[in-house]
Amino acid sequence: MAHQLLLPSKPLLPAAAAATPRRAGRSVVSVRAAVSASAVPAKAVGAESVRSIRARQIVDSRGNPTVEVDLVAGDGSLHRSAVPSGASTGIYEALELRDGDKSVYGGKGVLSAVRNINEIIAPKLVGVGVDVRNQNDVDAIMLEIDGTPNKSQLGANAILGVSLSVCRAGAGAKGVPLYKHIQELSGTKELVMPVPAFNVINGGSHAGNNLAMQEFMLLPVGATSFAEALRMGSEVYHVLKGIIKAKYGQDACNVGDEGGFAPNVQDNREGLVLLMDAIEKAGYTGKIKIGMDVAASEFLMKDGSYDLNFKNQPNDGAHVLSAPRLCDLYKEFVRDFPIVSIEDPFDQDDWTSWASLQSSVDIQIVGDDLLVTNPKRIVEAIDKKACNALLLKVNQIGTVTESIQAALDSKAAGWGVMVSHRSGETEDNFIADLAVGLASGQIKTGAPCRSERLAKYNQLVRIEEELGNVRYAGEAFRSP
Repeated sequence: MAHQLLLPSKPLLPAAAAATPRRAGRSVVSVRAAVSASAVPAKAVGAESVRSIRARQIVDSRGNPTVEVDLVAGDGSLHRSAVPSGASTGIYEALELRDGDKSVYGGKGVLSAVRNINEIIAPKLVGVGVDVRNQNDVDAIMLEIDGTPNKSQLGANAILGVSLSVCRAGAGAKGVPLYKHIQELSGTKELVMPVPAFNVINGGSHAGNNLAMQEFMLLPVGATSFAEALRMGSEVYHVLKGIIKAKYGQDACNVGDEGGFAPNVQDNREGLVLLMDAIEKAGYTGKIKIGMDVAASEFLMKDGSYDLNFKNQPNDGAHVLSAPRLCDLYKEFVRDFPIVSIEDPFDQDDWTSWASLQSSVDIQIVGDDLLVTNPKRIVEAIDKKACNALLLKVNQIGTVTESIQAALDSKAAGWGVMVSHRSGETEDNFIADLAVGLASGQIKTGAPCRSERLAKYNQLVRIEEELGNVRYAGEAFRSP
């Protein structure tokens, strides 16, 4: 019988979260293990059952291996998901299992994770009465098999790949779109279209320029729909390209991992001025605000200060700032520019500095490396009043269930929730449905450039069209 190919919700994200630092990968496994699939026949024939699970190694947008999972439900429908991977990662993320053989893909192969899916996870889910509509139950089975706090036994990338496909299969079994299934799993009352945060200027670990801060983003809060927000972001992106070409030359228009430009900007303020010029020239002053992802853990020094010239080593220390001085710099940026969101302004363990900034500005302070989508870290941050928003990356924690819980915990604390991609992505667009289903109000998945980024934005266009009369978060993106 021909299998019905369903493309309900979209794919993917990496694995992560945990309270343990990352470790080196395991030994390489055979190619046979990488392509084998569970041969256990499913007893049930309904769409809610699992007929087969097959994992394979594919390649992501940075040319590195990642995990893809095909789950065939009892009715023959196929549900495919791929897992993303980050370059700037928090030490508390769940473990992304890599093979470690430097002679193959530079040690970044994922055949061990693939083997864990095909030989360990699949036999526990195929033909044993598992109901894919019950996401929590299926995720709990995998967590029990793994048995570690950071998913280091099976690999968060292995667990997440299956979890994403199970979620898609659950939507298929219920005959509803993926975002609707996620809405029901999370108990979200109203679906809301998110404000996109377009990363259009790259620095930090994502670029070869001197910019220490990693991302400079556009948030079209003044749009009236997601489709209009996408148009506004795209128009400013092209205007910005022209400004950068005129000022820095054609080479500066090359794009980074997430589609943003990486001009030879020497100073973080200069990057903000470029954004303001592009917004004004495109005619969107007041309608588009600015967001930043600092990724400050990347330039933390051993003495607790921060080196804004960390890419040039050795250096004279002229750009080294103490944590209080860096806090003052952020306050100057907020005073001088329409900044509405700053992510990871300090190191993931610099709790005091986080709390100091959060208490002194009236904008969104987003925890990424600080929180790693981990409910335990979120509880600690709430208690310490360290931030007021979660960056939700499903691969940081490793299951859909835990991702939803992290979002619910954050919302219960009055926080914002920004759903996010990773720098290493695929055509999987799961996070688009996730953002709508959770009514997160905001999503960042790169510039309006590169197909693995547009896969998410274009899916949001489709969802908005399908829903018809649906609210766009706009100015209320922090509490939609």
